[in-house]
Amino acid sequence: MFDLPTDLPADLVPLSWLLGVWEGTGVIDYEADGHHFAGEFAHRVSFSHDGGDALNYAASAWLLTGDEGRTPLVAEMGFWRLSRPAAPEDAGPGLLPPVRPRERPRTADDVEGLRNAEDGFDIEASIVHADGVSELYLGQVKGPRIDLATDAVVRTAGAKPYAAATRMLGYVDGHLLWAWDIAALGGDLASHASARLARAE
Repeated sequence: MFDLPTDLPADLVPLSWLLGVWEGTGVIDYEADGHHFAGEFAHRVSFSHDGGDALNYAASAWLLTGDEGRTPLVAEMGFWRLSRPAAPEDAGPGLLPPVRPRERPRTADDVEGLRNAEDGFDIEASIVHADGVSELYLGQVKGPRIDLATDAVVRTAGAKPYAAATRMLGYVDGHLLWAWDIAALGGDLASHASARLARAE
């Protein structure tokens, strides 16, 4: 059973089912550049919050190589939040403080005003990979399901080719299930990896 934190900002309530540390395994199955990449991996994902209006995200994965061996795969960090225009009461950009103080905390009614025509909430996720790739995803959360697609991908000069991606996450029977499609190494957008994770104790 998951207890919703009592100090959770209203903007994070639609994403609250993600909170916690999740661990489990998944499979890789992707073909590109004349190679078929396949295998099982261990995965650890963390969603937390620091009182702001975004969830903090961190994830690491290790290719399982037998005899309990693990080869590190890419690690990620980022922020997930509801999409809404920045107001004078919001900090930023950079370290700039709000133009004026917030008269009251944002409420559930404020968040309900963000509900979209599909009865979900538009969201954005900024994710940076340790291998030099940065992604901006746009999508929606609707109940216990999230669908995201890249709006922008930026790579460092030394990063491998990576053009686009979609991600789907769902909360099913107490588990976090996800699937990640990518267009990489000159390949088309295709299924790449999926996993089933349980909330860690």
